[in-house]
Amino acid sequence: MRFSLQREVFLKPLGQVVNVVERRQTLPVLANLLVQVQGGLLSLTGTDLEVEMVSRVAVDESQDGETTIPARKLFEIVRALPDGSRVTVSQTGERITVQAGRSRFTLSSLPPGDFPSLDDVDATERVRVPEAALKELIERTAFAMAQQDVRYYLNGLLFDLRENSLRCVATDGHRLALCEAPLEEGAATKRQLIVPRKGVTELQRLLEGGDREVELEMGRGHLRVKRDDVTFTSKLIDGRFPDYEAVVPIGADKEVRIDRDVLRASLQRAAILSNEKYRGVRMEVSPGQLKISAHNPEQEEAQEEVEADTRVDDLAVGFNVGYVLDALGALREDQVILQLRDANSSALLREASNDRCRHVIMPLRL
Repeated sequence: MRFSLQREVFLKPLGQVVNVVERRQTLPVLANLLVQVQGGLLSLTGTDLEVEMVSRVAVDESQDGETTIPARKLFEIVRALPDGSRVTVSQTGERITVQAGRSRFTLSSLPPGDFPSLDDVDATERVRVPEAALKELIERTAFAMAQQDVRYYLNGLLFDLRENSLRCVATDGHRLALCEAPLEEGAATKRQLIVPRKGVTELQRLLEGGDREVELEMGRGHLRVKRDDVTFTSKLIDGRFPDYEAVVPIGADKEVRIDRDVLRASLQRAAILSNEKYRGVRMEVSPGQLKISAHNPEQEEAQEEVEADTRVDDLAVGFNVGYVLDALGALREDQVILQLRDANSSALLREASNDRCRHVIMPLRL
């Protein structure tokens, strides 16, 4: 096996797959990348048995073959080479040689037959989604996933495939983030899949946006995302996601329309003097304004007053300021709407012009 290509061309696919490889492995071969050359096309595969990434790139000179190469060492070597250098990788017996100019590195390899591959996705549903739309869905919801919750089905992101839209939903029990995008070609069947945290993180890193479309293949135990240069596969969390639509407050008729950046800056300032453990802030709504206050066990206090377009009179609710800031960070428009019902009900935060992305935040008793 032998191939040659420019450093920058090699570095991009290497960077995509190396993140999948765990630093601590149960099997020695999992520290390696499966490197395959066939017909002038180089294919690099990394896996941790939960997530698999295959990246492809055309090479200039090549000799067909396959091997496995230590992932991080290869990535670090290529990254450390000078810009514009030409990299040649060749195999002799069990040794791999990486050459660029006057630099030469010899690495050990393991048999490609030992490299595990994820089971084939027996796709029951295929949909095409603009890459930019999928990237946006994940970016605007993933932050609300639970971390190491005993309710394991919350430690991931729900892909809710509907007749003519795709929704991403995440919740940790204290807040919920929901965003949806239309599908040009509707799905034949409704499906719900829960992608684990690592799969979501790698997918978010992989997606670049733009006008390209990606294909989502949904199987019983896997989700596969295909782009012309990359194939990403993740196992799914086997569990039932809670009925999230029941959490979205109904009848939250008390609306506060406010400038997103102004609200965000006020909350960030108030948060400085909030209780470090609970991070609680109190929001008091009265006609034309929103008062934000926070205090801590040292008897220190912060107060902010913000102009708001509202007719709501005399309503005060407490929230975890971190959750509100996260939700505001995921909204894009200048004007946002905070919908409230009463002091004990959750709040709904959305953009003023649409409700495509909604954030639910549970109240905090202060």
